[in-house]
Amino acid sequence: MTKRITHDLTYDAPLESVAAMLGDKAFREEVCDAQHVLSHDVTVTSPGSGPKTVTIDQKQSARGLPSFATKIVGDSIHIVQEEDWTSSSEAVVTVVIPGKPGDMRGTARLSESGGVTTETVVLDVKVSIPLVGGKIEGLVADMLLKALKVENRVGRDYLSR
Repeated sequence: MTKRITHDLTYDAPLESVAAMLGDKAFREEVCDAQHVLSHDVTVTSPGSGPKTVTIDQKQSARGLPSFATKIVGDSIHIVQEEDWTSSSEAVVTVVIPGKPGDMRGTARLSESGGVTTETVVLDVKVSIPLVGGKIEGLVADMLLKALKVENRVGRDYLSR
């Protein structure tokens, strides 16, 4: 089974400004802080609006997850997100939980219309655990959507400065 999520993040800014923001280590760290992660390490190769790789290695609390999920992940969840931006407007996104059976893969695309930029994120969530995999995919998808909403809020604030 695989669960697909699609989410649009909109910004009142030109595409190049949004691309530069997404390649700014300080912005990514601000997003981690707003998501209340337990720890994080952000690396960006070739910061700015062109081709780059953004890696966010973080630990999040598993508090609030159902007991069947915490039996699998423990008290915290180690997540590694990598975005390979091949241009200022397209990225391949991979999210893994090291040592756990599953991953998230997809794309992020930026498009601009009338000075408003939309980042469309499409991710397929796959968890290879018999019987509970589908339930965990749903939990992961919900967590990702919440994280994207926080990133969008922080990004709009960042671009308004």
